[in-house]
Amino acid sequence: MIKGIGLDITELARIKKAIEHNERILDRILTKSEKTHYESLTSDKRKMEFAAGRFAAKEAYAKARGTGLGKLGLHDIEILPNEAGAPVLNSADLTEEELVFLSITHSDAYAAAQVIITQGK
Repeated sequence: MIKGIGLDITELARIKKAIEHNERILDRILTKSEKTHYESLTSDKRKMEFAAGRFAAKEAYAKARGTGLGKLGLHDIEILPNEAGAPVLNSADLTEEELVFLSITHSDAYAAAQVIITQGK
């Protein structure tokens, strides 16, 4: 059964401008493990895609939860790649019965993410 669906789109230029203004914004968006992965990326474009994609995915998850980011903080949600490179979302508020399906995409100007939360096996 589907419990929630969330969708978010983020402008890469907005994230780039925020980082250029104050690089500590990355510490607000990314968990420690996510930031380690971010720093391993070699291209500035890929770094912007990664940061914007993670932000969009966290927003989409909070929307799927129905809480928004008010009750759920950006650090309460972590998205790391699996062995194949696909993003996997973990959050402290997930129950054992819940599954999260996440897709992140990028274009030249935007990063977008969709999250579907299901319950039941």
